Amino acid sequence: MRQGQRTFMYYVYVLLSLKNKRLYTGSTNDLRRRFREHNDGIGGKYTRDNRPYKLVFYEAFLTEEDALKQEKFYKSGYGREVLKGKIENSLKQLSR
Repeated sequence: MRQGQRTFMYYVYVLLSLKNKRLYTGSTNDLRRRFREHNDGIGGKYTRDNRPYKLVFYEAFLTEEDALKQEKFYKSGYGREVLKGKIENSLKQLSR
């Protein structure tokens, strides 16, 4: 989408809590800002109480609708399995 001359992307992201080793999945149109907010304690109680976080996975989308649909999928039972496989593959690539 265009607003003025800026093209927006929408992101689904996964954070790893370094405190409790659990994953948090969210979506945003500004990944860097949102990551900073999570680590600064801005947002919901869960993310504020379980920081700091490490970004372990993200996907970019052209529309907000597609990003929200993917976020909802990743929060489903089967979606969590798919996401776990993608994160494991990404970590394997990084360790090579």
